Amino acid sequence: MIILGLTGGIASGKSTVAKMLARRGARIIDADRIARQVVEPGEKAWKQIAAFFGNDFLLPDGAVDRGKLAACVFADQKKRAKLEAITHPEILARVREALEAARAVGCRVAVLDVPLLIETGWTNMVDRLWLVYAEREVQKARLMRRDNLTAEEAELRLAAQMPLTLKRKYADVIIDNSGSPALTETQITEAWEDLLYAHNSLDCP
Repeated sequence: MIILGLTGGIASGKSTVAKMLARRGARIIDADRIARQVVEPGEKAWKQIAAFFGNDFLLPDGAVDRGKLAACVFADQKKRAKLEAITHPEILARVREALEAARAVGCRVAVLDVPLLIETGWTNMVDRLWLVYAEREVQKARLMRRDNLTAEEAELRLAAQMPLTLKRKYADVIIDNSGSPALTETQITEAWEDLLYAHNSLDCP
């Protein structure tokens, strides 16, 4: 099984690329979805978040107020680091479980879809790394539209992440998602065919 790392930045269009890969038969392991699972009420990370940040960051039903928590940690680097220290070990454990499950059923390509794949040092888990790239102004406009943010709020969230221009040097393949879906699809088709060709050439188990 080949493990394909898929990363990008906020509002770069990584989810769009993941859907295109899923249509080609890849098993998608979505770290964002797992991140939501590990902070559900009663989970270990949920308890630690409640203890550190306080009940003000919980909704009436006990769920984490993700919007309020995001606003807090994007404005405070130390609190963001604390949140990552709480959640990342739990996410990593479930990611590994998902990879083993994919291997057990004979999956040919598993896509590890992780926004912070490079920053967390998880690149050693993947065989190839694809970066979904978009120009910063495109990211900003998408982010403002998607999350109903002001320009200042969008800039704050972009500034909290490693710039995509710096992530480029880690990538085996760069998918430029600044343009139309059709242009992105064309790039995916070529990169996917190259991935399978290389995989077959190496006769990977």
